[in-house]
Amino acid sequence: MSPGVSGRRSPIRGRGSAHNPQNRFLPLAVEREAWTLASDPGPKTEILEDRSRSVISYNNSPDLGFDASLNPYRGCETGCAYCYARPTHEYLGLSAGLDFESRILVKPEAPELLRKTLASPRWKPQVLVLSGVTDPYQPLERRLGITRRCLEVLVEARNPVGIVTKHHRVTRDIDLLRELARYGAVQVQLSVTTLDRSLQRKMEPRGSTPERRLDAIARLADAGIPVGVNVAPVIPGLTDHEIPAIVEAAAKAGADRAIYIMLRLPFGVAGLFEDWLERNYPDRAKKVLNRMRQLRGGSLYASSFGERMRGRGPFADQVARLFSIACAKHGIEPRDYDLSTDHFRPPRSGPQLGLFDE
Repeated sequence: MSPGVSGRRSPIRGRGSAHNPQNRFLPLAVEREAWTLASDPGPKTEILEDRSRSVISYNNSPDLGFDASLNPYRGCETGCAYCYARPTHEYLGLSAGLDFESRILVKPEAPELLRKTLASPRWKPQVLVLSGVTDPYQPLERRLGITRRCLEVLVEARNPVGIVTKHHRVTRDIDLLRELARYGAVQVQLSVTTLDRSLQRKMEPRGSTPERRLDAIARLADAGIPVGVNVAPVIPGLTDHEIPAIVEAAAKAGADRAIYIMLRLPFGVAGLFEDWLERNYPDRAKKVLNRMRQLRGGSLYASSFGERMRGRGPFADQVARLFSIACAKHGIEPRDYDLSTDHFRPPRSGPQLGLFDE
């Protein structure tokens, strides 16, 4: 466990955050008075093993549309400046800033734990979401392959799964996703926040470019895999005007479903995002933050169900109408797919054999 390290404000290549704010649960913080990019270019990614004995998390939120999620990773190297999941690292004694995107906990036993869970007579077949918190196809997945091994178990069990990602890497697993699609047991959502590549690089430094995300939609659609676009987060005063263009581009690529989520800034994420705005878009920072307060009853965040995902007030209504009109114009359904549990079968308890057997 480590105290937060604050004092850093210069941009760091490949990172969304520029410092480690104090962990809200720890009384101690370390201040760096003299920092230069030459003396300390920023942290390299550190892999930490998470030996949790369970792999599925449950929630009771009426906002989410799912009850169970599977997270192979804790922390996310994608580095989105606005990520609502950043405060989860504070429960580990780490910071929601650079720690969240550079100190990644991985669950090497996740596929085996998943197999054990699905093989149990107590398991009730239901939709699992990959991941719900961090991106299952973040850069580390390229060499660790934990998400793919979890998908292999889900294919064997024919258990439905919904995937949300910002990475083209999801196309690597088209063979597995196509098999799940045979049973109406998969949907993929590509999150597209902006079509502005310059903005995306600053805001989501290790995510796929907008063009690559649209290409992933096209490849998945061509393979017969249900795929939609997640216009999220909508950032008022920065990306809200792009909603029609994002929906149109996704529809042309092959998406036939769409949802949107308004920017959420819980706990320390508000300060991190304010810092990011001041570093990257100081001319727009005041406008963005004022719009956020209009949506959240004068605050930067409201946690009540319903409001936290959409906001409230005239501007929230305007965004909802803009999204609805864009979907209607381009023939996209503004909802998720309905996935089936009808073909579920418990996976073998031993080594995986006959993955695609009838």
